[in-house]
Formats: sequence, structure tokens, C-alpha cells
Amino acid sequence: MSPPPARKAPYAEAVIKRRIEACPKLGSLQSINRALSELLHSEQSLNSQIAQIIRRDPSLTARLLRMVNSVYYGLSAQINNIEEAVFYLGLRQIRELSMATPVIEELEKLQTHSVTLPWKELWNHSIATAILTREILSATTFQIDDDTDYLIGLLHNVGKVIMANAFPDELQQLIGMHAHTPAAFCRLERELIGWDHAKIGAYYLEQHRISDEIITAVLHHNDPARAPQHQMFAAAVQVADHVVRHAGITGGFESVAPVEHEAWLKLDGWRILYGAEGPEGMLARAALANTLNRLPSMLQGLL
Repeated sequence: MSPPPARKAPYAEAVIKRRIEACPKLGSLQSINRALSELLHSEQSLNSQIAQIIRRDPSLTARLLRMVNSVYYGLSAQINNIEEAVFYLGLRQIRELSMATPVIEELEKLQTHSVTLPWKELWNHSIATAILTREILSATTFQIDDDTDYLIGLLHNVGKVIMANAFPDELQQLIGMHAHTPAAFCRLERELIGWDHAKIGAYYLEQHRISDEIITAVLHHNDPARAPQHQMFAAAVQVADHVVRHAGITGGFESVAPVEHEAWLKLDGWRILYGAEGPEGMLARAALANTLNRLPSMLQGLL
């Protein structure tokens, strides 16, 4: 089948907004498993209580057991008991699983048959970026008392999913294009549609009344220096995205040049996070190297 003819001009802003607003809303973005979330944030929670809620969600149960039995944990015997899995994984990773699972499942429902895309690669990239974003921010003095750090990494490319639903013909054309950097690819998106995937994703999240920190980080994740506020979040996602793509977890949607080793040290995001090379930067480099070694097996368990 021949590709659709290229558009001569991008869409008007009102049309773009109307198409995004027509996309289905995601319940998981309004409340990511509140009952489980409350338990996971409570120091008095028992593994049996957490396991009881997890059992209500077959998909979350399956992901949890796959993860604990992955090569990452190297257990000698297969674990089929949820309480044991909770014990081995710990509250932090259970919380991350409980956030990622409903979001991914609902985003998959937005897929259209008119565009064939490597969706699993997108989820791999999104989860890997979420993990790295959390690691990167933990190496700074920036204090975070919730899961915003993980969620901005998980949702940074949500605009690509919305493009597949709202602008399938344009996305099909974009798949055949190449750019040297993600920022350059965003320019191609703006030339064809009018908005890039970052702005599309941010506007979609805004319709869900998501927090300003997440919306701003998604909007500016390719250019954190332009963020009027919450620069640390946007910077962390930019660096995480580059590190993950260096590891070969590209997301599968756009064709951009490979990321050279430690190219992220030259990014605005790195400068915003750590300034000149110092103790925090050295700690971040060590943490990234350690996490990169573990990422493949962690993702094998998640997806």
C-alpha cells in the first residue's frame, strides 16, 4: 500500500486540540489503583494485605510473577506465591509495577489498526526511562516524596500514542523519516502536524488534570532549559531518555541516530541536574552504569 500524500501545511491549533480531546480518557491516570497505592505507602502494611489486592488484578499478578522469576533475581526455584513475590521485590518495585500496568494496558486500547507500530518497544523504552529518571534524581539533593519521578519517565512519550490515535496518517509518514536527534525529529513532527509529540502528550495529560510537574516535564523533556518551572524533572527525563536509547532501547517509533557513550554529559539536562562535574555528577554516573547493567533483565520480567 502506498503511503498517504504528504500534507502541504500543518493543522490549525484548534483542529489539533479537537482531535486530542476526542481521544479516549484513561482512568488509570485519574487514580492508579488507589487501594494498593495507599497500602504501599504505609509502613504498617503486611505482605498478605498487599497480595490480597494484587490478586484482584490478573495482569498485575502475571507481571509480578514474571518479574520475580526473571534472570534479574536468579532464584533457584520458581515462585508462584504472591506473598513470596512481594517479599522478594519489595514495596518500591511493587509500587512501580502497580503504576505501569494499568497505564500500559489502557494506552494499548488507544491503538488503531491503521498504523502498525512496535508497541512493546515503546513500553520497554517508557519503563526503562521511568526507572532511570528515578535513579538520576535520587543522585541529586532534590527531594521527592511521591512517585512523580517515576511517572514522568513512564509518560514522557504518551504523545506518540495519542498521535497514533489522532493523527495516524501523519504518524505513518513520520515513521519513514530520519533525524539526527530527538529534538530534530520533533521539528519534523511540527512541520507535518503543527505540534510535536511532547506538546501533544502534555495537552492530553492536561485534559486529565494531571499535576503541573508531570505536564511540564513531558512538554519540555527534549528541551528542559526552556521549562519555566520544574526544570529538574524535565532534565532528568531528557538524560534518562538518552541513556536508555544508548542502551539500544529506542522506543521504536522514530528513526534517530544512535546515542554515543556519555553523550548525555553534554546535555542541558545534565547541566541543570548536576552543574559542573562534582560529587553529585560522579555519583550519578556510577548509578547509571549500575542500572544499565540490570535494565535488560528487569524489563524481561516486566513485559
